[in-house]
Amino acid sequence: MQLYQTNPIKIYNSLTGQKEVFKPINEGHVGMYVCGPTVYSNVHLGNVRTFMSFDMVFRYLKHLGYKVRYVRNITDAGHLENDEDAGEDKVAKKARLEQIEPMEVVQRYTVDFHNILNTLNFLPPSIEPTATGHIIEQIELISKIMDNGFAYEVNGSVYFDVHKFNESNEYGKLSKRKLEDLIHNTRALDGQSDKKNPQDFALWKKAEPQHIMRWPSPWSDGFPGWHLECTAMSTKYLGEQFDIHGGGMDLKFPHHECEIAQNEAAKGVSPVNYWMHANMLEMNGQRMSKSTGNIINPNELLSGNNDKMSKAYAPSVIRFFMAQSSYRSVLDLTDDGLLASEKGFYRLMDGMELLNKIQSSDSSTINVTSWKQKCYDAMNDDFNSPILIAHLFEAVKYINQIKEGAASISSEDLEVLKTTMYAFVYDVLGLESTAKASSGSDRLAGAVDVLIKLRQEARANKDFALSDKIRDELAEVGIVLKDGKDGTTFSVN
Repeated sequence: MQLYQTNPIKIYNSLTGQKEVFKPINEGHVGMYVCGPTVYSNVHLGNVRTFMSFDMVFRYLKHLGYKVRYVRNITDAGHLENDEDAGEDKVAKKARLEQIEPMEVVQRYTVDFHNILNTLNFLPPSIEPTATGHIIEQIELISKIMDNGFAYEVNGSVYFDVHKFNESNEYGKLSKRKLEDLIHNTRALDGQSDKKNPQDFALWKKAEPQHIMRWPSPWSDGFPGWHLECTAMSTKYLGEQFDIHGGGMDLKFPHHECEIAQNEAAKGVSPVNYWMHANMLEMNGQRMSKSTGNIINPNELLSGNNDKMSKAYAPSVIRFFMAQSSYRSVLDLTDDGLLASEKGFYRLMDGMELLNKIQSSDSSTINVTSWKQKCYDAMNDDFNSPILIAHLFEAVKYINQIKEGAASISSEDLEVLKTTMYAFVYDVLGLESTAKASSGSDRLAGAVDVLIKLRQEARANKDFALSDKIRDELAEVGIVLKDGKDGTTFSVN
């Protein structure tokens, strides 16, 4: 018997606004799609929070014994600057500004995305399709929507007819918006005059002569709409209807709303049974924004090379920090919060190390069975990782009591305790042991501190040649020393 058969999960479904018992379309199998990054820049830490939430969902479903097909796409074309139907393609714009090929931009930032997620111990998805690799499927999908009367072509561009769709369907049911209440965009946008109505959105855009990324289609040389890509890729690999669709709260409207409309217009069915949305990540109580400077990227957080935090933080500390908040809650990233999480993480790791050393007795004075079920109950309640963590610390208290002789545990219960702790700490939460958790930045800082001390000794001995050599050779590998009144610090360029 698989664990999922005795552990029914309740998922908060954004479509209905309530928790529902999860019943997969095919017993024992789960199809899950999560909107991936648009690879025109380094991955945003807020996006990392979203992907980490669904990494934990993926891990727990696998732990319960489900066979999970997890699809997370790469958007490498068609995502315009203002997330609508105007402006320049984000990838193409970056390529123009840096005077490189668009696929060089895609490659650079896809590699960065994978490096960050690998560092933070994410499991790779089952399939990671790209928008440019599925142009044919998108053209076929547009043709179906047009054949069904829900799209029209104007001057080589194709638009989804929202008002026509809304006559027999409900546009806005995910975001709880009524079509008549939507505010019309009155700005003079590129292609706006081609639309029948401002709410209509592009399925295919005719490329202007200067547009680099273009493909042939029955309507024009052009490129697909951003919303269309996810509909084409999710249904190709998961079917016309699948179990879970995840993403950030900011994608609910219009992106996910448009996905529903496209699938219903093309295939006559609503594509997803359970819509899940991760909430936003703030920093110091404010929204992260490049314009205000209230922003930090994952590499800066991991390396400590920033002016927002007091130190570098290990990957597992960052994972632990994010897991201490429900995925549906706004999470405020602060130095104090990270420092507290760091202490909590190492306290948990100390407990895990001690767990391997405690001895069993003839009987137990703690109820391991009840505690184990509470761990499952927490995750079964919409993946409530904060409550799970509270129960894990309850186990750490038991472990310390056993060590001190204030409690006892039988060999059978000890095995259950070990198995459960290992499963939830390492497999579900994705944390790594203390030895692995020490980030490369921590080890780097220790090594550089040794060299700084050697340089200080050289200067005290008036061996300025050695002092300069240490400084210059560190600079050659991107480590810059800064001498100040409070001593020498370093930064990584």
